[in-house]
Amino acid sequence: MNDPTKLPASLQLTTPGLQLCLWQPSHADALYEAARESVSTVGRWLPWCHSGYRREDAIRWIERCRSAAEGGEPCAFGVFDGNGMLLGGVGLNRFDNQHRSANLGYWVRTQAQGQGVAARAARRLATFGFEALGLCRIEIVAAVENQTSRRCAEKAGARFEGIARHRLVIDGTPVDAAVYGLLPADLDQPAEAQSSAMS
Repeated sequence: MNDPTKLPASLQLTTPGLQLCLWQPSHADALYEAARESVSTVGRWLPWCHSGYRREDAIRWIERCRSAAEGGEPCAFGVFDGNGMLLGGVGLNRFDNQHRSANLGYWVRTQAQGQGVAARAARRLATFGFEALGLCRIEIVAAVENQTSRRCAEKAGARFEGIARHRLVIDGTPVDAAVYGLLPADLDQPAEAQSSAMS
């Protein structure tokens, strides 16, 4: 597997209507605003997005993402529309070099939800993970009750594989999670058709 910490800081990935950019210091204000807007939706599932979120938190997150030496998420991207507005984030983490696998996560700010942003961004990043990083498996893990995230996983082409008990801890409470697997061959099929076949 190729080393995800060696990615150029200026790396950008594009897909129709979206641009994925590795987090930059200049994104801090936009991240702060998107997080504060989305406390009631994103915050339910991602505890980092809370009413006390500060601009300093956005700065620290971006610094962490940009510094592999600090153990951050070296493959985390901001997701922007064609006008440069930040819509959310997507990233690969929990890299397993031996088995060439990683987890994929995503979030979308409140005003951009319901528009297929997460599914398109996830599918584009998965393609990058397989083709550029040499991954052979990507997992998407979502709390069982997080139906929005689960639908996004299916729309991205991932296949439901089972329920893992107490797989996630949200706000200190262990919760069961749905595990979805995504293989390179899954991206050969149109995501929408695959999602329909699974329902």
